[in-house]
Amino acid sequence: MSRPIPLLGDISLEYVQQIEHSLDAGFVSTRIPGLEGELQQRYGRPSHHVRIAGLLVGDSARDNLGTLQKAAQTGEELTFAADITSALDLQKVVIRSFNAREAAGNPARIEYHIELTESPALPPPAEIGGFGGLGGFGLGDMGFDPGILDDVASLADDVASAVDQATEALGALGALANLALSGGLDFQGIFDPLSGTAESVKSIAGNFDKATRELGGLFKS
Repeated sequence: MSRPIPLLGDISLEYVQQIEHSLDAGFVSTRIPGLEGELQQRYGRPSHHVRIAGLLVGDSARDNLGTLQKAAQTGEELTFAADITSALDLQKVVIRSFNAREAAGNPARIEYHIELTESPALPPPAEIGGFGGLGGFGLGDMGFDPGILDDVASLADDVASAVDQATEALGALGALANLALSGGLDFQGIFDPLSGTAESVKSIAGNFDKATRELGGLFKS
C-alpha cells in the first residue's frame, strides 16, 4: 500500500525523505522564591513549524524546482497535507525558508529543504457598540444603563434653551435700565441696581450656557 504524497498547495512532493514537525507550547518559566522548580505560565501557542527534506529527480526536476522557488518567492499562503500533520488543525502555511542544492554529475537530482510556518487567519475586527464598545466589560452588571446618556444630552439641550431665553430677558431689562439712566427718564432710581445686576447675571448665564452646550455635545452620539 503506497503512502499518500505530501501536498503543498497544488505541488506534489513525491520524493520526500524526511518531514519534521515542531511546536513550542508557549510556556514561560518564572522563578518563585522557596519553590523547587519553576512556575510554568502559558501565554498562547505559537505557530506550528514543519521542515521537509526531499529530492527532485528525473526530467521534470528543474520544472518542479522552479515551481517551489516561485512559491517561496511570492510568500503566498498555501495549504499543506501530510500524514505528520493529520492530527493538527493546520489550515494555511507559508514557506519561511527554502534551500536547494545540486551536485556536480547529477543534473537530474536536486536536494531541497523547506521550512513551513503556520499562518492562522486573523480574528474578526472589533465592533463598536453602545458606550464606545465597553459593554463587554460588565457595565450592565454594574447597574449602569448607557441609555441614560441620551437623557443627559436631551436635558442639557433643554437647559441651554432656557438659558437662552433668560439671557434675552435680562438683555431687555438691562437695555431698559440703561435707557432710564442715560435717556433722562425718571424712574426714581429703581433701575440703578438692576443695571449692574443684569450684567453680572448675563455673564454667569453665558458661562453656564457654554457649559451646558459642551455637556450636551459630549454625550451626543
